[in-house]
Amino acid sequence: MTDTYDVVVIGAGPAGYVGAIRCAQLGMSVAVIDEFIRKDGQPSLGGTCLNVGCIPSKALLDSSEHYHRVQSELAGHGIRVEGTSLDVPQMIKRKDKVVSDLTGGIKQLFKANQIEWLQGHGKLLAERQVEFTPHKGKARTLSAGHVLLATGSRPIEIGAAPLDGDRIVDSAGAQEFSEVPKRLGVIGAGVIGLEMGSVWNRCGSKVVLLEAQDTFLSAVDQQVAREARKLFEKQGLEIKLGCRVTDTRKGKTISVHYEDSDGKSNLQVDKLVVSVGRRPYTDGLASEDADLLTDERGFVHVDDYCETNIPGVYAVGDVVRGPMLAHKGSEEGVMVAERIAGHAGHVNYETIPWVIYTDPEIAWVGRTEGQLKAAGIPHRSGTFGFAATGRARAMDRADGMVKILAHAETDRILGVHMVGPQASELIAEATLAMEYEASAEDLARTIHAHPTLSEAVHEAALSVHKRAIHKAN
Repeated sequence: MTDTYDVVVIGAGPAGYVGAIRCAQLGMSVAVIDEFIRKDGQPSLGGTCLNVGCIPSKALLDSSEHYHRVQSELAGHGIRVEGTSLDVPQMIKRKDKVVSDLTGGIKQLFKANQIEWLQGHGKLLAERQVEFTPHKGKARTLSAGHVLLATGSRPIEIGAAPLDGDRIVDSAGAQEFSEVPKRLGVIGAGVIGLEMGSVWNRCGSKVVLLEAQDTFLSAVDQQVAREARKLFEKQGLEIKLGCRVTDTRKGKTISVHYEDSDGKSNLQVDKLVVSVGRRPYTDGLASEDADLLTDERGFVHVDDYCETNIPGVYAVGDVVRGPMLAHKGSEEGVMVAERIAGHAGHVNYETIPWVIYTDPEIAWVGRTEGQLKAAGIPHRSGTFGFAATGRARAMDRADGMVKILAHAETDRILGVHMVGPQASELIAEATLAMEYEASAEDLARTIHAHPTLSEAVHEAALSVHKRAIHKAN
């Protein structure tokens, strides 16, 4: 085991492991330090995303969607199922198997690329030295030509609802329920809160989301957000805005005390999920003499190419500015690897897609109409509902819409927003179009297969210039 590497990466989530693999592909010797321990006590690659975030939540969303369709929708297709029941432990077991397969795949990729996986804690020292403290054993010092910091983020905790790992949990705990809670409270109606709320709502919980902001999904184009809220509430999700949780008291049930515009209230639930955001995991990341510059919230200061104030030390993913998205972190990891190797790596932060994996899904890329108005940018808007597309009707997934925003003078696409079936896949076309600086007319003149969901994107592009065929302009 060597103590000198071309690159030492601290953190094996999507930003760190992808950056490590790209460095190895470019001929560098690489070591990755990661301290994640899964629930069975074993170390695991993939960070929060693969172990307790993106992947397991999507596995549960998929399982709960199947159950909901059997319970509520298949009869309309002429499919009658008698005596359906939900085996929650099996649902969790399947989720764990998906996670295990993917994290095991990263382990094999490390082996194929000759990347050394060091299990324990990494700390940046001065002069591009890294202290590695294994889970068992003594610390040792590694030397690196370059260091990549990719330690990710952790859930924000609030004093009014302290986690107990059983009845009051964070998003990871919400993926481990052994049975469906009759009443589930969720503090925070953002991406994570909506996804976890959707899982257990489909399984039979009465779900109430308490959101501190007065605006629902403030980062989302508000026309799309209003449509999404209407659909979620139709499904049975209760969304309360402008709620400040002040206290929680545990008895036979959990009493959640909160204040809103109507005054003081309380909510009785069996389980409570706290999902009020995440903060960078930079505690103990660097020694004082390393002189790593961070801001008051713990984010590492970096330049446009993710280099810190220390030459040769980079930081990517959730520990730096920008959206806390796995794919954003991965692309930053690739950019850093390529720049270390002398190539022209870059990330276009204007074309990062966002997705909320509810049903229907919400996805967007670029700027919202509110942002364009605030910036004084002249623009045109085109919309099209999935209800007018044959494929969505045939799938019994006719809710939602696509909205395209284009510059009023140049017609360049500035933002695409959608809520509807498979929006997470449809947004890729919009992202590619914006990456190539396409116009709304470019999309409008592109032939889309019929019948497909993507026709809604085509018609929305036509609608920008009041040329939509399958709706009145």
